[in-house]
Amino acid sequence: MNPLGHPAENVPLQGRYDGLPGLPGGSTVIQYTTVNMPPEPPKDHIIWSLCCFLYSNPCCLGLAALIFSIKARDQKVAGDLEGARHYGSTARCLNIWATVLFSISVLITIIIVTVILVQLSNYSSYPYNYRG
Repeated sequence: MNPLGHPAENVPLQGRYDGLPGLPGGSTVIQYTTVNMPPEPPKDHIIWSLCCFLYSNPCCLGLAALIFSIKARDQKVAGDLEGARHYGSTARCLNIWATVLFSISVLITIIIVTVILVQLSNYSSYPYNYRG
């Protein structure tokens, strides 16, 4: 970016330049740094399992998820990351199923209560007009 009224200038580098474009100086030494990052430990989903166990435990899926979460945490502490990943994945699947079943049951309950309340309000509006 050049301010208005000031043209860009091309200034040649001083001295001899035999290196790569964009690098000053003649010979160039490139240094590399390798960083070994340990893999992220597997998740055990223990909080989600506790919530599914305490609040929504359809078909005992919350209990099963909690058991697998505890097994995953034990395997992680023991150093068996592959076993912890397996148990954590199973706990995650069980938590998903428990959450979905609970959500569907809550939705069905809301629909049924709404329908019953609408029917009761319609019935209470016309109690003496019914002839059967």
